[in-house]
Amino acid sequence: MELKDKLLASFMAFEEKIDTHSELHELRSHAIKNFENKGFPTKKEEAWKYTSLNSILKNDFSVFPKKDNAIEFKDVKKYFLHEIDTYKVVFIDGIFSSFLSSTTHEGLDICLMSSALTKPKYKMVIDNYFNQIASKEESLTSLNTAFSLEGAYINIPKSKVVDKPIEIIYFSTGNEAALMVQPRNLVIVGENAHVQIVERHQSLNSNPVLTNSVTEIFAQKRAIVDYYKVQNDVQTANLIDNTYIAQKQESRVAVHTFSFGGNITRNNLNFYHQGERIDSTLKGITIIGDKQHVDHYTLVQHATPNCESHQNYKTILHDSSTGVFNGKIFVEKEAQKTDAFQQNNNILIGDKATINAKPQLEIFADDVKCSHGCTIGQLDESAMFYMQQRGIPKKEAKALLMYAFTSEVTNSVKIPELKAKIARIIADKLGVNMGFDL
Repeated sequence: MELKDKLLASFMAFEEKIDTHSELHELRSHAIKNFENKGFPTKKEEAWKYTSLNSILKNDFSVFPKKDNAIEFKDVKKYFLHEIDTYKVVFIDGIFSSFLSSTTHEGLDICLMSSALTKPKYKMVIDNYFNQIASKEESLTSLNTAFSLEGAYINIPKSKVVDKPIEIIYFSTGNEAALMVQPRNLVIVGENAHVQIVERHQSLNSNPVLTNSVTEIFAQKRAIVDYYKVQNDVQTANLIDNTYIAQKQESRVAVHTFSFGGNITRNNLNFYHQGERIDSTLKGITIIGDKQHVDHYTLVQHATPNCESHQNYKTILHDSSTGVFNGKIFVEKEAQKTDAFQQNNNILIGDKATINAKPQLEIFADDVKCSHGCTIGQLDESAMFYMQQRGIPKKEAKALLMYAFTSEVTNSVKIPELKAKIARIIADKLGVNMGFDL
């Protein structure tokens, strides 16, 4: 049975476990119908022109984990920011782990999507926010909506500055021969509130995993959100990450995406402006090798005046790896005084690595400042020679140049402990000791 057919059949079983009389039932039904009509995206679609899912879909994925799989903290400690205290929301094979989680808090509302979707106390919030900005047309987002049940629900009240970062981590044990999980996150940040969130998906062995994740983030007036995605999974893991962000007046949202691991990774990142004097930041580092594939698809929709957006993506490709950057800035007629910047720089190590870059600007306003740039090349031979002339071995000189190439992005990470962790991962990926404790 093909995976699409299996999912459609599984939806019938899923419905039997939930309240089909709830208002979400109709929403889920429309979503699964859209997925049934469209199926999995193919390279015939312009947005998926350079990314094929065919090799993934051949696996016989389990849609529901067969049992609760406990793991010990000592076995996964290295994946957390253990240098500092954090709020932790942890899932194992898609199921919440109270043992590994730590959500005790003062004045915060951190709970599970399963609770938020079913308990009356959350009904008003769910009605106002759930599935309001997630695409109703994109087939994989629709698939997630149809099966949406578990994930992180984070609601930061007005004027609250969260005292420590929140970590959302999804572990896959590999106890299933192949597993598909579909986490759904909802993040609401109130007026003048400030939060830092770190998200990670991590497999604990080499059994195939397909994660189809959807996150909706709502930043209210003058809210500040720093969101970090660390993607350093094993090379049999596949991730499709769909993130939708709505910003109100004078809010500031920054999303950093660090893509180092996995087999096929697709990041869909969408920003929607709903007020003036908004600031949006999208930054990313991709370092991959072998036959890994990472595809960044970004959209910033400038719909209001006097707003800014800044995109900066750095990519280093080794071996036969492939990268994709498809970034779009859309400026509507009303969005005068827009300041939008997009930069994508790529280094190819060797002759077999491939990058497909497509920066796009669609501007319908006449008083704007918009620019985009893209570079593709190899390491600067003259810089390599200069460093070797001063006694730096070729391997270390090469690593130093690549590390410096990424520093413009890593320097903007606002959590020092996470910044150090990313630096260690980069040094490890570059195969050199840069003075960090690896």
